[in-house]
Amino acid sequence: MPTIVVEVMPKAELLDPQGKAVAGALTRLGKTRFSAVRIGKRFEVTVDGPVTDEVLAEVTELANDMFSNSVIEDVVSITVAPDVAPAPQPDLAVSVETTDAN
Repeated sequence: MPTIVVEVMPKAELLDPQGKAVAGALTRLGKTRFSAVRIGKRFEVTVDGPVTDEVLAEVTELANDMFSNSVIEDVVSITVAPDVAPAPQPDLAVSVETTDAN
C-alpha cells in the first residue's frame, strides 16, 4: 500500500522554541558546526489503493485543514514515498547465559 508523506514546518518568520533549545544543546555538546535548528512535523498517510490526483487533492486538503495550523505553520511538502518493503526489525529478546562456578 502506498504512503503519502506530509511535512509541516513552523513559518520562517516565527520563533521555533524547540529548535532554539536543540540548537543551544548542540552548542553545549561542542557541536559548533550547526547554527540553527527548526523542528517540524511529519505525517505518513497510508492509502488503500492507487495514489491518484483525487487522492493527492484530498491529502492536500487534510494537510492544510487538519495537519497544520495555517496561522503559524506551512505545509512544505507532500510526496509519495517509494514503495519499499519494511526493514527487518531487530530481535529484542535478551538471552542470559550463566556458568556454574562449582
